[in-house]
Amino acid sequence: PKQTTQAPTTTTPKQTTQAPERDKKTGREATLLSAFYGLDDSLPRLSSQGICSGAAGKDGMPVIFSHEIDVNTLQAGDFRVVSASGAVGEMTCVTPAPADDIGELRTILLVGQFGSAEDQPATVEIVGNILSIDGQLNFKGASVAVTPLEAGPEMVWAEVVPESQWELGKEATLRPFGGGDGCPVGTVQVVRVTWAGGVTKPDGGEIDELERVAYKVTLSDPDKGEQEVVPFAIGDLGDGDNNHELCLDQTGVPLRVSFPAGLLTDPGDDLNPASSIDIDVTH
Repeated sequence: PKQTTQAPTTTTPKQTTQAPERDKKTGREATLLSAFYGLDDSLPRLSSQGICSGAAGKDGMPVIFSHEIDVNTLQAGDFRVVSASGAVGEMTCVTPAPADDIGELRTILLVGQFGSAEDQPATVEIVGNILSIDGQLNFKGASVAVTPLEAGPEMVWAEVVPESQWELGKEATLRPFGGGDGCPVGTVQVVRVTWAGGVTKPDGGEIDELERVAYKVTLSDPDKGEQEVVPFAIGDLGDGDNNHELCLDQTGVPLRVSFPAGLLTDPGDDLNPASSIDIDVTH
């Protein structure tokens, strides 16, 4: 079930200088990877039912965490958004929807009034106690600069998906903000790519073969060395979120994934720049 927390009518921003905590298993810091000012006063009418009451017509800003979070520790007052002029944004709600499939709980959508095209949000800071999904990390004190409204979406995270999360053959739900489909049966390994914001084709449609063959994954094999491959299928489609599952039919350690410019747009119709990112293999 989706977790959505409504903001209180008044909040007092808290200041903190706490140093980021570090994952004991992987050494990665508890940080924010990105905050993407995707929509200015233009969340669709359906958002008030599918996301939270009062979301329609508000700003939408996905924030990506370095680790999956425990959504039971998530509150709207845990986030502080400050614009370029120094104004503090008004939070309506925060929610993992629509990126709430298994393994995706690192993207949280902030809904509210955070600025405008003339006075854009500049920073997002965690001012409350948001914990990682295993309870080992506290994100309080983490902050990140906001990607501006006119910028296109980039890949900000990529990871090898543990087999327990594959859901091979799963069909997407029919709900607009439902769960995505799974990779086909016969998949050898899966890489999940997380974009800074939701992505579609420029006409608003779901991606297809054109975008599938544009994804390039570099694999390392002890016998073959490094080779670049194309996923034979794409999963996690049909749910309107910011994740794609790259379904691979070859073995080898995934090292990097790249995607060219100009094929995808965010909800504001901004085209993606070319991006390349290392793949986390700690799972």
